[in-house]
Amino acid sequence: MTAIPFWKTTPLAAMSRAQWESLCDGCGRCCLHKLEDIDTGKLFFTSVVCHLFDDQGCRCTHYSERNVLVPDCLVLSPDNLATINFLPNTCAYRLLNEGRDLPDWHPLVSGTTDSVHDAGISVRDKVISETYVHPDDLVNYIELLDASQD
Repeated sequence: MTAIPFWKTTPLAAMSRAQWESLCDGCGRCCLHKLEDIDTGKLFFTSVVCHLFDDQGCRCTHYSERNVLVPDCLVLSPDNLATINFLPNTCAYRLLNEGRDLPDWHPLVSGTTDSVHDAGISVRDKVISETYVHPDDLVNYIELLDASQD
């Protein structure tokens, strides 16, 4: 008999820290700089990432200190999840919060961290660090990624 995965039985608010953290698929899309149209409220994702982002590992290089080093880095929690409008359609936190299941390529389902990259979901090799981009030039890096709301 196969055990039912924790994400199907445990509400987000009841997950342990380890369970919560394991939901991150390592796509890196939440680390992309976003621009908002002030007239429409529409979000546009750029191909520019935070200077703390490791492009190959698709992880923050200073994860435990990220919101000290980057004060506007938002820390996801069950309490603020529903109010965050920039999570990609593929994000496990968003999917589970909306009552949906994880896709087959998610590392918790596939059993390998490479599956998110193999599926073309991650930003690996598709981004540039904010270190090399002037903030006024972000508009030149708008990408048509499936990282916005439906």
